[in-house]
Amino acid sequence: MSSRNASIGRWAVAACFFVNGFMVGSWAPQIPVVVSRFELSESALGLLILVFGCGAVAVMPLCGYLIGRFGSRIVLRIAAVVCALSFGGLVGATMIWQMVAALIFFGAFLGAMDISMNANAVAVERSLGRAVMSSSHGFWSLGGFVGAGAGGLLIERYGYMAHAGMVVAFAFVLVVITLPFLIVETRSVGGEDGHGHKGMPRNPMVYVTGLVALFCMLPEGAILDWAALYLRQEMGAGIAEASLAFTAFSGSMAIMRFAGDRLRNRFGAVRTLRYSGIVATIGMLGAGLAPSPMLATIAFALSGMGIANMVPIVFSAAGNQPGLSPGAGMSVATTIGYSGMLVAPSLVGFIAERTGFVPIFLAFSLLLASVLMLANLVRSADTIAVQPAGGA
Repeated sequence: MSSRNASIGRWAVAACFFVNGFMVGSWAPQIPVVVSRFELSESALGLLILVFGCGAVAVMPLCGYLIGRFGSRIVLRIAAVVCALSFGGLVGATMIWQMVAALIFFGAFLGAMDISMNANAVAVERSLGRAVMSSSHGFWSLGGFVGAGAGGLLIERYGYMAHAGMVVAFAFVLVVITLPFLIVETRSVGGEDGHGHKGMPRNPMVYVTGLVALFCMLPEGAILDWAALYLRQEMGAGIAEASLAFTAFSGSMAIMRFAGDRLRNRFGAVRTLRYSGIVATIGMLGAGLAPSPMLATIAFALSGMGIANMVPIVFSAAGNQPGLSPGAGMSVATTIGYSGMLVAPSLVGFIAERTGFVPIFLAFSLLLASVLMLANLVRSADTIAVQPAGGA
């Protein structure tokens, strides 16, 4: 593949990351609206978010197989288009069972898009011979920043139905324009794991890497699902002000992720992960102890700065495991990471209904601190240059 095609493919996959983050960010300000529409308790909302996660995780092993057989580009093309359109179902539901069905469908294609775009980003890294995963996730955070920031204002001014229509139209147009420019990676022959074995990869390190992904993703998911409700119900913030929690979190993540590839190339994956874990732990601790919405929002922003490059480094390590295709490694890491997030929302809702959100955010600060002891497990993220490049 020519360097020009790889460079164009790099921006195409970046656009997919932006759209995926934009869809997730747009969902964040809709959550308090869903609570009001269906008169949900924290526990009920936790179960509803659990359903959303079930849809995402259910398709990830299948996506790993499809990516190994057909390549990430074709899977990403289909998933991105359907994901953009499926957001409309979240506001069209008038009964709780319809909302459940809409969340499963939206979550499934959001998850399919997630794993396929990460696998394609690994292919881009191999083609260019340098790290692009952090900046790719930076576009995801930028999309989340735009989606959450504009979402609260648009819902307050035009209503949640009009907001959903704008989200679908914008996302659909963007993916249709950019999807033709995605690169095609070289696929392993004889099986998804590159050794002729069918089924799950046999390399144990990819599963341990998935565990690190879980520890990094749980706090991020907690902020997405609960930060707005935390500010609104426990601190008395309005809808627009409450949505700033995830907006500030995504914005700070975007800034740090755009600098993340340079930091990773300078310090290495292990040291970058350690430094990031320290900042993330301090931020999450501050969010749990903050006395006001403004200070909590600032703390969430600090946490975002730390978490920013943790997930991209872990995903790059999973996609560059020796002897595994990017799809195989990525499917394991994302499935383990998101599987844990399935349990977390309902558990957080159950606990928050009885104790409030403060103990929850303090507990997640301890989880982020534990990543510091596991940092050596991401050394494979520094082996991009010795991996086979993408195909033509």
